[in-house]
Amino acid sequence: MALPSSLNRYLLLMAQEHLEFRLPEIKSLLSLFGGQFTSSQETYGKSPFWILSIPSEDIARNLMKRTVCAKSIFELWGHGKSPEELYSSLKNYPVEKMVPFLHSDSTYKIKIHTFNKTLTQEEKVKRIDALEFLPFEGKVNLKKPQHIFSVLEDYGLDPNHIPENPHNIYFGRWIADGQRDLIESYSVKKRHFIGNTSMDAGLSFIMANHGKVKENDIVFDPFVGTGGLLVASAHFGAYVYGTDIDYNTVHGLGKASRKNQKWRGPDENIRANLRQYGLEKYYLDVLVSDASKPSWRKGTFFDAIITDPPYGIRESTRRTGSQKEIPKGLEKCPESHVPVSLSYHLSDMFFDLLNFAAETLVLGGRLVYWLPVYTPEYTEEMVPWHPCLKLISNCEQKLSSHTSRHLITMEKVEEFENRDQYSHLLSDHFLPYQGHNSFREKYFSGVTKRIAKEEKSIQE
Repeated sequence: MALPSSLNRYLLLMAQEHLEFRLPEIKSLLSLFGGQFTSSQETYGKSPFWILSIPSEDIARNLMKRTVCAKSIFELWGHGKSPEELYSSLKNYPVEKMVPFLHSDSTYKIKIHTFNKTLTQEEKVKRIDALEFLPFEGKVNLKKPQHIFSVLEDYGLDPNHIPENPHNIYFGRWIADGQRDLIESYSVKKRHFIGNTSMDAGLSFIMANHGKVKENDIVFDPFVGTGGLLVASAHFGAYVYGTDIDYNTVHGLGKASRKNQKWRGPDENIRANLRQYGLEKYYLDVLVSDASKPSWRKGTFFDAIITDPPYGIRESTRRTGSQKEIPKGLEKCPESHVPVSLSYHLSDMFFDLLNFAAETLVLGGRLVYWLPVYTPEYTEEMVPWHPCLKLISNCEQKLSSHTSRHLITMEKVEEFENRDQYSHLLSDHFLPYQGHNSFREKYFSGVTKRIAKEEKSIQE
């Protein structure tokens, strides 16, 4: 399928991690900034080289100001499966598009980038010299050039079988780099306030991008924990708000999660995390509240709900209840600050979450959340469903040989009515996930079997 002639072609150099999350992130960001994917652009698989059609360079630059899955973007001038094909493609590229960057008053340099192979300096120089036919009139400046051009060679994905010649060769004008630096600068290792399940910085930014979070949005996390997801949304200029049932976490009290630290300090809290990154002005508030019993008046308040519900492994799934509901002989936790704490089935939690999102998101707002699954029993039909919400993407991250979690992105497409509240309970889409209420037991049964197998192999 040919790309629309009205759109410019760009080459995206992708990072080789979180592979399943890359396409939904780029799709969401293009949609946010006024671009659109064509059907021919969804077959990249694991390749780091993607050719996109984008309406303008401004949209390309905006894309790179947000993405953590892409390394760089280039205006694509030519490509081929051999040097001869590349040169032929470059000769067919419109000269009028080249001239603004090659005139005599400009400075430039050419870089060589190879994937899955290392070239000698001599080989790199040879490739640069072969481009002498291009109408460069400016001066070479290796330190601070006005324009940077790149030859990018793809030697495939198998490091054990590197071909002599590249599968594909690209040439383009560098436009911008992505936001990969955020993964290090926002690392939880350097964060002031963390917990047992603080979200990895890279995934936090991916979730915010899947949620199409933008400046002046209001973003809510009903299972806020230590607020890692709020930090990512605030970085993109959104005002953030959260709730959690755990009094100690919300107030930064109790035992610390960090190694070699017994108790949390007086300034360890969610607000301090935002202050650490200069984002405190985006902090609205965080409250102690039960997600199963939201205390909100009816209305649409949020542009995005981005959350990581507890799975019952490192953080318990709890809700508040009455003394009549609690089994005899069960003592309440002395640190919980919740009058009575009851178990909260995963299926009930996700039912409540989707219903809450359908009721409180603005039309077009997004819900982004993690769904834990027991892999041997998982089917796509198990993803919880709601009549007001449309499934946008479903990305898997493996946790172990038998468990994984799926990053689910949904968009509100219909206004909520009271009749919608329970309609999906009658749907075939709701019942299958109820089997995952025992996810914790299945998770640990797999761990126990693995340990037993390892011990047996050691004894043998």
